[in-house]
Amino acid sequence: MKNPFNARPPSFDAASINATIKRALAAAGLDTKTGLMHEVTETVRRALAGRPLAPRSSSAADDAVIDVAARVVPNEEGADSVWDRQPSGSDTGQPPGSFEAYEFSNAAGSRAYKLYVPAGKSYAPRPLLVMLHGCTQSADDFAAGTQMNKLADELGFLVLYPEQASQANASKCWNWFKPQDQERGAGEPSLIAGIVGEVARKHGADPRQIFVAGLSAGAAMAVVLGETYPELFAGVGAHSGLPYGSAHDIPSAMGAMKGGRGAMSGMAGMPGMTGARPSKKAQQAVPIIVFHGDRDHTVQQSNGAQIVQQASDAHGALAVSTQTGSSPGGRKFSRSVHADASGQAWIESWTLHGAGHAWSGGHASGSYTDGLGPDASAEMLRFFMALPRAGSA
Repeated sequence: MKNPFNARPPSFDAASINATIKRALAAAGLDTKTGLMHEVTETVRRALAGRPLAPRSSSAADDAVIDVAARVVPNEEGADSVWDRQPSGSDTGQPPGSFEAYEFSNAAGSRAYKLYVPAGKSYAPRPLLVMLHGCTQSADDFAAGTQMNKLADELGFLVLYPEQASQANASKCWNWFKPQDQERGAGEPSLIAGIVGEVARKHGADPRQIFVAGLSAGAAMAVVLGETYPELFAGVGAHSGLPYGSAHDIPSAMGAMKGGRGAMSGMAGMPGMTGARPSKKAQQAVPIIVFHGDRDHTVQQSNGAQIVQQASDAHGALAVSTQTGSSPGGRKFSRSVHADASGQAWIESWTLHGAGHAWSGGHASGSYTDGLGPDASAEMLRFFMALPRAGSA
């Protein structure tokens, strides 16, 4: 049998294919002159022309992925993280907790992670919150922006920050859009679930109070984890994320981010491109709290609404009440609560009026934050802690 990798590729019209790609992206409402899609089209054009690929531009791509530039949170000598330099326990006179780096491996690969353990001994099982960063972010950056470690010191829970590897995604985005990373027992869901199991065993976490939250691509992966490991996670927090199974490759991911679903119009007939696929249906009734800005031009607000719709379909009939208000910083919001007959809330949705693609109420020491509030970190914790302890026994 001949080696298929030595076979001569069929001839093709590079200019025609490049023009087709541009037309398809334009039909999907995506700007090919600036940002990430400009870089994508330039990469394709160079590849088709047989020219070397240009080095990745950190500014153009990152601006398209998210609204502001990510920050590197440097470590001072002898300090593990920003939290060791600015201990959150200083407000109460208590010593800061520890924030240490580890690595986990299984059949799907390996990922680094950082774990924050608040100061002081705990003899009772503690809640565990898993925080999934957005594209270009790190554990330190996400911790600084969300201030979850400070809240952990105040409330006594563990905070786990898995980190995406640049080898797995050049922008360090969680691969929420790949079919192999949307399944139980495979890909990134199995890696994150494996990390959670390892930390929970070693640090005595309460198996009934393990929660997962994320921003952007991290939020999309948090939704995937709620669907694929519902017995592990007692609740999900999705900030500026996407619904489960809304994409199956990069083109459909870009379309989904802009509010569409399936493969982008005009690309299905291209060589090597698959046709449109129906979105996967979420079936697990996992409690979820959703935050989304209505001026988010990176991940359209319709995605947040779709997350809520998926959850509502899975939970069944719930009474919905909506209130409006303003944060202390002046940000107006609408908050909808989906509750059962006893008043227990299972779904909560916040629409942040005038907000873009950033963590609501976040601290300026981290990237992708909106200091006007409301405080998404505090509200997620309130929602999680009010849930019945119904995780894995």
